[in-house]
Amino acid sequence: QVELVESGGGSVQAGGTLRLSCAGSGFRYSAAYMGWFRQAPGSEREGVAVFDKYKTTTYADSVKGRFTISQDDAKNTLYLQMNSLKPEDTGMYYCVADFWPRSLRPEYKYWGQGTQVTVSS
Repeated sequence: QVELVESGGGSVQAGGTLRLSCAGSGFRYSAAYMGWFRQAPGSEREGVAVFDKYKTTTYADSVKGRFTISQDDAKNTLYLQMNSLKPEDTGMYYCVADFWPRSLRPEYKYWGQGTQVTVSS
């Protein structure tokens, strides 16, 4: 059974940093397509950063140069380093996984429960 558990969210001021983590179980990270999505109140879920199983990354234009996705296969953990945070980055951040390529489309089969990120101006 696949399980994804996010942590690391919180409240920061604009310009601050946060590092999100996603601990997974029930599958091998090296065999999966994984990434991060977010959802602001009243908005649809948006792809933020994703890995394919060849470790190729894709970022949303809004976070390029500020966010970095990485993973530790040995620990089955996915990370999202978020720098220079802006108020518009506020939202619930979700870890996602699938065994088929989904890029930034919200079609991933497995989703975590989410961790809240709030950026104040």
